[in-house]
Amino acid sequence: QVQLVESGGGLAHPGGSLRLSCAASGSIARLDAMGWYRQTPGKERELVARITVVGATNYADSLKGRFTISRDNARRTVYLQMNSLEPEDTAVYYCNARMIDRRDYVARDYWGQGTQVTVSS
Repeated sequence: QVQLVESGGGLAHPGGSLRLSCAASGSIARLDAMGWYRQTPGKERELVARITVVGATNYADSLKGRFTISRDNARRTVYLQMNSLEPEDTAVYYCNARMIDRRDYVARDYWGQGTQVTVSS
């Protein structure tokens, strides 16, 4: 079984910082691009940032300069450093990864369970 487990969400004040982590585990034959998405009630899930195996990144235009995505391939973990947080960043943040499961060698997109980030004074 392949899974993604997120951690690091919580409450932050405006202007504060949080760091999210997401670790992939299980019968992984290959781990490709990883990323973070977020969703608020009544809205579609949107891309926050994405990173390839070799470290190429892309961000939602509105978040450039405040959020930084990185990964540790040895630990199969992706991180999202969020600085200068704003109330509008409040959302459930989901980890995503493209992985191949050793059990069938089929590439699929996997999602974490989501972690709540709340920015409020």
